[in-house]
Amino acid sequence: MAEGEGAPPPPGSWIKDLADALDEGGCDLETVRNIIQGRQLPADLRAKVWKIALNVVGKGDSLASWDGSLDLPEQSIIHKDCQDLIDQLSVPEEEKSVLTLDIESVITFYCKSRNVKYSSCLGWIHLLKPLVHLHLPRSDLYNCFYAIMNKFIPRDCFMKGRPFHLFRLLLQYHEPELCSFLDTKKMTPDSYALNWLGSLFSYYCSAEVTQAIWDGYLQQADPFFIYFLMLIILVNAKDVILAQESDKEEMIKFLETSPANLDLEDIEDLFSLAQYYCSKTPASFRKDNHSLFGSSLLGLKDDDTDLSQALCLAVSVSEILQANQQQGEGVRFFVVDCRPAEQYNAGHLSTAFHLDSDLMLQNPSEFAQSVKSLLEAQKQSIESGSIAGGEHLCFMGSGREEEDMYMNMVLAHFLQKNKEYVSIAKGGFMALQQHLADINVEGPENGYGHWIASTSGSRNSISSVDGDSPNGSGDGKGVKSLVNKMTVALKTKSVNVKEKVISFIENTSTPVDRIPFNISWPDRASLERHVSSSDRVGKPYRGVKPVFSIGDEEEYDTDEIDSSSMSDDDRKEVVNIQTWINKPDVKYNFPCNEVKENGHMFPSHLLVTATHMYCLREIPSRKGLAYIQSRQALNSVVKITSKKKHPELITFKYGNSNTSGIEILAVERYLIPNAGDATKAIKQQIMKVLDALES
Repeated sequence: MAEGEGAPPPPGSWIKDLADALDEGGCDLETVRNIIQGRQLPADLRAKVWKIALNVVGKGDSLASWDGSLDLPEQSIIHKDCQDLIDQLSVPEEEKSVLTLDIESVITFYCKSRNVKYSSCLGWIHLLKPLVHLHLPRSDLYNCFYAIMNKFIPRDCFMKGRPFHLFRLLLQYHEPELCSFLDTKKMTPDSYALNWLGSLFSYYCSAEVTQAIWDGYLQQADPFFIYFLMLIILVNAKDVILAQESDKEEMIKFLETSPANLDLEDIEDLFSLAQYYCSKTPASFRKDNHSLFGSSLLGLKDDDTDLSQALCLAVSVSEILQANQQQGEGVRFFVVDCRPAEQYNAGHLSTAFHLDSDLMLQNPSEFAQSVKSLLEAQKQSIESGSIAGGEHLCFMGSGREEEDMYMNMVLAHFLQKNKEYVSIAKGGFMALQQHLADINVEGPENGYGHWIASTSGSRNSISSVDGDSPNGSGDGKGVKSLVNKMTVALKTKSVNVKEKVISFIENTSTPVDRIPFNISWPDRASLERHVSSSDRVGKPYRGVKPVFSIGDEEEYDTDEIDSSSMSDDDRKEVVNIQTWINKPDVKYNFPCNEVKENGHMFPSHLLVTATHMYCLREIPSRKGLAYIQSRQALNSVVKITSKKKHPELITFKYGNSNTSGIEILAVERYLIPNAGDATKAIKQQIMKVLDALES
């Protein structure tokens, strides 16, 4: 079959230039792009351009060594799907059988060579549809299909797959209100965008629109660009989505089919808007998730980050440092350091604004004032053109999971306020230290030394590796970053904030000292307090040593499992809160907030019976009703701990005990007013259960 025929283009036109370049051979994608410049691609040249974009020009016939056997267990399904595709196309009757065999052979050989089981829901038929329109020989049809699957279809493109968790993070970054609305409705991206991504829009779009989208997408040579096209489709429908009052299934259907409304004249705007949103997205979005695309060998070393549990988009510390040195319209970050004041004072990014995350629980009114000051400082830094300025908020913690839980609460606060461009510094300050140490190894003249600063006025906790004295050359004068100047000025505007002992920024007249970045930081072990075995109380049961204990929480636990993250509200029992509180077997009721590992808090009730503890999570949209979030036997409680700084934040650990020790099976955290009374009552009830078991 020919690859497209038509009348010759008029002389002197860009189409003739493109045709000549393609005919000469050896034409690369960059040359093609320079000629086309985003204009609509002529149908008769599309096959050649796509083959160049997919890098299959000159590829051999992969099916040449195959015996042609169509004998897979699911062969009948493949054959039927291929016939259905041909029936949808305007194919002359005499060509149908040959074309059906070509398509069936491509799918069958792909399954055999890749050891993949075929299923209709994979959407391969829809990927083949635009290629069939090109009238390619079977060998080219297979090579193009293989290249698209390998380069442009992300790994794990199925329900609850990693690509859709990543898309949710992108949506949240740019359109937090829309993302929050869809989350509330339990409408996850895989429920409406599975066929968008799996078919590159060919599932719902007309043949002409699909070809136009693929023309632009393949020329981009950026597999992640599909995410921004998906984002624009949602953004375009935002007003309609937010105004929807129909049920969940109807809304999903509306979203799923929305690409079908695209016309040819919409494609230029679609790509322009996608480019804009792309330019407003941190580069880490691509770099940290590049393993989603490409060969399986590269994918074996996938990032082990669970995107389904990510609170927001993560940005690498290297990008944070580089972004604010660049000129132009790229992404620039306003870094918010959420570590405790003593850690911030010991050493911090010189452009960072300090917001002590402990304030959120310790002093909510001061926290609110601090947030107001933060936003004002961000505005001033942008207006002044400071290197500290940026419209993208990036929160930095210590890099220690347990310690950063309070920072996560602050992050969740900003997200719940629908603040756009919110991200987190991946690995926190520990990652920043390591990055600066790494680039120091590569050479001392790298220009990053000024990034680390101290506001403590001393260097007791930081020692220079090379033995220079604190007043060594180059550091004597001290430098105050613009953000530090602004935050001190902002503090003086508010007498209340100025008089606070706990402050979101250290109010000091001491200059910000420049310090070398090849420094030795306080040992992590010196910051930890571990509960010893002598802290444990309780009586032995089940023939082993006592495992139940109450005490201060270890600073860094590594064996914790957030059991509440495994639940699905759609399957939980809905109950009347007051009815349950009034049950005769309920001994105690403690109003509280359930605290998730990512910082989100949910108004809840802890109910304690003679043998069990229940968490009822209130349903915001249904007053007086709640989900039964968890049900735990009291004899499974192995430890109840609290934070020294936040005694009202209580952690319950559940598990089993045996001769080899304790196995933690679940962890739950609650913010309980009058936590001392609550834990005392729960402890007494647990001891009664243990005494009964022992006797």
